[in-house]
Amino acid sequence: MSKLVDIIDSLQSQRCVICRKRLQRGENGLCAKCVAGLPLNDPELWDGPQFVDAACAPLVFSGTARDALTRYKFSGATGCAGVFGKLVAECISRNLAGKYDLISWVPLSAQRRSERGYDQAMLIALAAALELGDVAVDTLRRTKNIAPQSGVDNAADRRANVSGAFEPADAELIRNKRVLLLDDVITTGATVSECAATLIRGGAAGVVCAAVARTRRFD
Repeated sequence: MSKLVDIIDSLQSQRCVICRKRLQRGENGLCAKCVAGLPLNDPELWDGPQFVDAACAPLVFSGTARDALTRYKFSGATGCAGVFGKLVAECISRNLAGKYDLISWVPLSAQRRSERGYDQAMLIALAAALELGDVAVDTLRRTKNIAPQSGVDNAADRRANVSGAFEPADAELIRNKRVLLLDDVITTGATVSECAATLIRGGAAGVVCAAVARTRRFD
């Protein structure tokens, strides 16, 4: 519950989550200068990686977006989750409305979550679902703790790294449902592809995904 309170509080933060300057009246989470400098993704929507019907992200993983997401993911800046969730929710509304039945996320392993203290994708999913007037539910579990994808260089190695790393958390929950998976960043798409394959084998009708940012090159 404390994490959810942190997310709600972050939506009313008095400082910009990127530059940390005090926000002016009418600014919410991001100052006007940082909003103007965000590396916007164009197009936001693209054909998803294997087993994913469609994917969207509002930002490119570069510049201020990369800095903010890296700080959020590795330096405990959980106050960013509300702003990221709002950005993703707006992108979902523009691109994926009506294409999913359940909102979920790409989970960390229990070990990684314990080490980090939070699951960054889960917090974004909770915040995005709140903005969308929905709830995010747990659909996947990590079956093994793997090397971080950020430390694996190429697409083939990333696919091999996550192979067999997930299982459905509740087969009845996903049966014949279209699942929207959220993550912080999509790079090669190997992780969301493996998650989607796991959900479909478990009975899901289909999978779409959304993230805060994606890399410019996508294999």
